[in-house]
Amino acid sequence: MFSALPKARSWALLLLLSAAFSLPLDLLHLPAALLLGPMLGGIVMGVRGHRLAIAKPVYSLAQSLIGLMVAAAISANLLHSLLSDAWLYLAIILGVLVVSSLLGWLLCKGPWLPGTTGLWGIYPGAASAMVVMAEGSANADVRLVALMQYLRVLMVAITASLVAHFATELPPGAATAAAASRALWPGLWVTLLLALGITFAGRRTGFPSGPLLLAMVIGAALHLGLGYQLVLPKWLLAMAYATLGWHVGLGFTSSTLKTARRALLPMILAIVFLMTLCAGIGYLLVRFLGVDPLTAYLATSPGGMDAIAIISAGTHVDISFVMAMQTLRFLLVLMFGPSLARFLAKRFEGKHQLSGG
Repeated sequence: MFSALPKARSWALLLLLSAAFSLPLDLLHLPAALLLGPMLGGIVMGVRGHRLAIAKPVYSLAQSLIGLMVAAAISANLLHSLLSDAWLYLAIILGVLVVSSLLGWLLCKGPWLPGTTGLWGIYPGAASAMVVMAEGSANADVRLVALMQYLRVLMVAITASLVAHFATELPPGAATAAAASRALWPGLWVTLLLALGITFAGRRTGFPSGPLLLAMVIGAALHLGLGYQLVLPKWLLAMAYATLGWHVGLGFTSSTLKTARRALLPMILAIVFLMTLCAGIGYLLVRFLGVDPLTAYLATSPGGMDAIAIISAGTHVDISFVMAMQTLRFLLVLMFGPSLARFLAKRFEGKHQLSGG
């Protein structure tokens, strides 16, 4: 019955569900309530059979706006911090890559996931890239790769929001309140035109999360180099947050969940183990570098990078440090993750057969 609703009514229902989930989360002062509410609403709609999807240009524009938000909060000590402790960052992130590969290897050895699905599904911080690359593997179920990647993003977003909620007294949105109070229309139009240009350029590069990364670079150059104040009112960021939440939530479908029924518990356990490992790495940053605990936790959380950016913006953390770590890990996962996955995938070719359906 519900799946037969016209698209307009389905979108209206999605908006109502998103508002219904967002309101109590916002009243509880949960960071990223405007991300989690639409994400949960999208999951309900996707599982109930509504064939809705966020247009790729709209999703890219939302990424550009989130990237500009991060750029507006970046401080001049970001480059110095990266250069002074680059060896430690690299060692930590490569360690996460190795452990992720071992987790994927264990998932492949077990009877839960077909072929090399577990390898592509476990790598953190590059969900869309891993799904695309898994399509080129003849021995991986792309539906389960996508489910595992989106499940990781969902679990990390909810957990990080809860941790941030109990670890800080700063109300969500405080980081953008000042920008909202200065939101003049001329500056807003400049920001929107900049975001549109970055979206177009980022999509032309074909690089995963290109608009997000390009917006961070260009926005930081304008902010730090020229002293230009980007205008990002709260209502505009709320639309970007909702778009990201819908993009993730609508990726969950009933057919994929049915296919993954047997593998769902191993998936969740593997993701929980990865999150625990990253939290342990965050403790090392606190112990040996004196990093603020919440900053260290968000910096080492296993993606998605745009969701962590939204949560960081609503809390009292060093967003420059958080995004430096997230960005560096994202790039290293893209550089070495596929090679590691392909190397290990060759070990499993022919050992598992893909399930039908």
